[in-house]
Amino acid sequence: MMRFENKTVIVTGVSRGIGQAIALGFAREGAHVFGIGVSEASETAEKAAALGAKFRSIKADFAKLDQAGARDVVAKTVEAAGRVDVLINNAGIIRRHPAVEFPEEDWNTVMQINLNVPFFLCQAVAGWWLGGGREASSADARLRIVNIASMLSFQGGILVPAYTASKSALAGVTKALACEWAKERINVNAVAPGYIATENTRPLREDPVRNPAILARIPEGRWGAPEDIAGSCMFLASADADYLNGAVLNVDGGWLAR
Repeated sequence: MMRFENKTVIVTGVSRGIGQAIALGFAREGAHVFGIGVSEASETAEKAAALGAKFRSIKADFAKLDQAGARDVVAKTVEAAGRVDVLINNAGIIRRHPAVEFPEEDWNTVMQINLNVPFFLCQAVAGWWLGGGREASSADARLRIVNIASMLSFQGGILVPAYTASKSALAGVTKALACEWAKERINVNAVAPGYIATENTRPLREDPVRNPAILARIPEGRWGAPEDIAGSCMFLASADADYLNGAVLNVDGGWLAR
């Protein structure tokens, strides 16, 4: 399948894990992928090149990215590719501390990267679309935004109050933007990953108590793979999801149903 041939896709945080899987998933299906992050994502670039795919890195420090910086990222993408069809807000961090000891610096950093940056990028890409991108597109074209939420958009978690706050807020922002922009042919949805085997979850997978407890609750009986999330993002970015707006799609092996 080449669902995204001639499409331009922005993915944040593509150097590894879920972001890399998302970027390569779109690349395999013909997209011109722009990976946004603090590094050049050289490994992802090499893997995309091996696929014969188009991939380009745009460097941005999410710890400092503001509204102007987000607009600059979108402008650079449009300058290089002529348009934006899909934005995937994947980049995120997690900090673990007891709530009573949670450092202010860590709280602010988590909120900046997990909530502020996705919102600023949504603003920027929607601003381009409403400011002329839509008129320059075909009559049936849509702008599609997918935010990466979390199971902790619905649950409290343990030792991660900032992460929980940011992901709960991101799910809410997804719904708010969908309400405002759906009439503009902009689809805003989210994917809420379950327990996925990434660097962020390494401490849990290496914990001799938490790891078996987590696996015992997942009906699938396994940790998810980054590719499980990539497929969901591609679905939400495709024409098959035209009538989905404001949805938060749980991809968790059945965890929330348990």
